[in-house]
Amino acid sequence: MRAARRPRRHVLRLPALLGVALLLLTGCAAGASEGKPNPHAWMSPRAAQRYTDSIAEALAELTPEHAEEFRENARRYQEQLEQVHTEVQDAVAALPADHRVLLSCEGAFSYLARDTGLSEHYLWPVNSDDQGTAQQIRSAIDTVKQRGVPAVFCESTVSDRTMRQVVDATGTRYGGTLYVDSLSEEGGPVPTFLDLLRHDARTITAGLSGDRDGADS
Repeated sequence: MRAARRPRRHVLRLPALLGVALLLLTGCAAGASEGKPNPHAWMSPRAAQRYTDSIAEALAELTPEHAEEFRENARRYQEQLEQVHTEVQDAVAALPADHRVLLSCEGAFSYLARDTGLSEHYLWPVNSDDQGTAQQIRSAIDTVKQRGVPAVFCESTVSDRTMRQVVDATGTRYGGTLYVDSLSEEGGPVPTFLDLLRHDARTITAGLSGDRDGADS
């Protein structure tokens, strides 16, 4: 008995950071990743616009009969991304200059920080086994004390235990949970990518502004 053929599926292979100016992982927190490209460009709405272009053109090449539809959908999505970028940029600009310091567990916000005027610091560069070391914690504590960081954050996919140690050692606040690599179920805080970007932006700016209603204690 012959097995039924599975429908053919196309896999689009795109350069991970096509059209995006690379940022390298640097500083003592980078550890073994020193000098390697930071892969988290999608966390910036501006960089995500480049991804959208690349995806639309790849789909147009795969099915030319729908090329204009793909490009129009991409244009509309880019408009929404631009609106999110403006919202984030305005919210960051409204913060006191010395509050524009983002300290998170993973170094996932370098591109967002670059595009919106934040100074980014992190415990570790990418999620791996080498995270939460004594050196990383000491460096984060020093950053909070030297910069007067009003709040710190951690991502949904890792434990916030290490960052809570920084909070306990410095007296700063835990500003909330950020989303990077995963979405929530429908009805949750981040069911779509645009929701993810807005949630993170609001959590960050609320925490850095000192708004306790917008941050986790």
